[in-house]
Amino acid sequence: MKTQLPLVVLLLATLISTSFAQQPQERDLKKEAAIWEQLKLVAPAELENFKLATIAMDTNKFDVAVKLYEGVMLKAPEFDPVIRRLGICLVLSGKIEEGLGLLQYAVSKNRSPENLISLAQALAYPSEKQQGTKEQKQQAMLLVAEAMKSPATGNDPSYPVLLGQLALELDNLDRLREATTKLVAEHQDLMITHYLNAIVAATDERWLTAESEIHKAESLGLPHEEAQKFLDSGIASNARVWHYAYYALGLVSAWLVGLLVLFLVGKFMSRITLRSIETEDPNQPTSKSQLALRLWYRRLINIAGLYYALSIPIVMFLVLAVAGSLTYGFLMIGRIPIKLVLILCVGAVVTVYKMIRSLFLKLEKEDPGRALKLEEAPRLWDLTKNVANTVQTRAIDEIRITPGTEVAVYEKGTLRERSNDKAKRILILGVGALNGFELNSFRAVLAHEYGHFTNRDTAGGDVAIRVNDHMLKFAKAMYISGQAVWWNVAFQFLRVYHFIFRRLSHGATRLQEVLADRVAALKYGAKAFEDGLTHVVRKGAEFQALATREINASAAAQRRLQNLYELTGDDNPDIRESAEMELNRETSEDDTHPSPTDRFRFTRRITTQTEPPISGMVWDLFADRAALTTEMTAFVQGELGLF
Repeated sequence: MKTQLPLVVLLLATLISTSFAQQPQERDLKKEAAIWEQLKLVAPAELENFKLATIAMDTNKFDVAVKLYEGVMLKAPEFDPVIRRLGICLVLSGKIEEGLGLLQYAVSKNRSPENLISLAQALAYPSEKQQGTKEQKQQAMLLVAEAMKSPATGNDPSYPVLLGQLALELDNLDRLREATTKLVAEHQDLMITHYLNAIVAATDERWLTAESEIHKAESLGLPHEEAQKFLDSGIASNARVWHYAYYALGLVSAWLVGLLVLFLVGKFMSRITLRSIETEDPNQPTSKSQLALRLWYRRLINIAGLYYALSIPIVMFLVLAVAGSLTYGFLMIGRIPIKLVLILCVGAVVTVYKMIRSLFLKLEKEDPGRALKLEEAPRLWDLTKNVANTVQTRAIDEIRITPGTEVAVYEKGTLRERSNDKAKRILILGVGALNGFELNSFRAVLAHEYGHFTNRDTAGGDVAIRVNDHMLKFAKAMYISGQAVWWNVAFQFLRVYHFIFRRLSHGATRLQEVLADRVAALKYGAKAFEDGLTHVVRKGAEFQALATREINASAAAQRRLQNLYELTGDDNPDIRESAEMELNRETSEDDTHPSPTDRFRFTRRITTQTEPPISGMVWDLFADRAALTTEMTAFVQGELGLF
């Protein structure tokens, strides 16, 4: 709203004095006493008549006051206070021209603030029914402005009030600011102060200030109807926009603070976890403090998952707000790059659509590999049951063999089934890890996996799984639609939240791994576990290198794959170096598992071992090794579409 000052002039004229009729009933006694002292010096005998004339003036008996002041003026013709008051009384009694002449004469004698404002008032508003011309009001405004420069005005509000009224009528924003500034600084208790300040704020398009000030003015006496008219002129609607903007800014700020808090809490929990692992006695499977840590980790991950869900509508709002703000900014500067605006708007709409759609997409999850039948490895099944009895937990229900080198467990079932330990327990066993795997160390690795069941690590995790699933679906959708770009707010949020959530969830899994390691080492010995994990790591590096080399050679020669599980490469220095790097790397905050060297350091402190070692190789537990490795090689070949 640009300045429309004349619209409020009529209202203001009804709110502040417009004539001398509203002179203050109580005079400043100090100033009045000073005037009396001056009169005593020039006409001491007229002091009583001067006092009587002033009383008559203050009680609106202007004719009586005129006669008394005229008598005083005969004895003191150069005394400007009596000239001024006689001029005021003449104006208010209807003799305007005669009164103006005396007021102008008083100003010529002494350009005091009182003389200046009295002449200004008489020029602009000689009576309640009559106002001066525009030229007279302009002259009056200059007189008041001059009077306000004098320190003698003190904090008398009548000067800035009159200046503000005249500035409004004459559409002089500079003078209005001058008057309003003084009123705001010295007269916060006056209704007119807040009313004028509301007008200035509206003129400057400071909508919230204008709204606040008009409400203050209303609380100090401004009629509600007039305040509402002011608000309805566009102030309220514009202020409402800014209210919503600040609410949104506050919400976004609080949301960003929440992200920071999650990150900091995650780091704090990670430090506590590391301290606990380093200081707690590893000869006890799980201490009370570590049980508490696991509980708090689970709560924190649940909170983080809920926070992610709450973040989705905020990110949608930010995406649309950024696109809208940039478009509005281009409108304000008067130059609209149509192509850029189109890209922004389309990108915002597509991003929001993809976010909503990803909430309802369901990722198809398949169990890895295939189920291993009992008759294919009956001794392996017996071993898994024996280890379960040793660890004192329920045995696995299914073994799924895969072509890789992974060894892991998971539970399959509803949340209720997993919470009640009724879910199906599944062991994933990568055939690529079995060559050269000794039974003694394999038992320890298997005990580690059973440790996850014992500690109920696989019973929960729904929140983490769902959040990760949604982030994966959303990221995939953004990549496909071309919205995975640096300027997309949603894409940046996804990156940041994935980083934070990864730190939180991985901190929890690192603790789970260490506690599961203890289960294995306590039952089968730290050395057996170390040998088993070392074997898995080395076989992982070896199998990946050898299989990759064979796959590339097969593709180049357009031939079928050789049996991937009969390839050898013990003398390959690159493979050995890769395995050693993995074994000796440092643990980072992005790791789901502590580094092997840290895990070995923790388990070596375990001095007990309940089970005696055994001899033999894992392949001895299978009925037909050749058939299984041939099948897995064919599976890889089929997946890659090779000859």
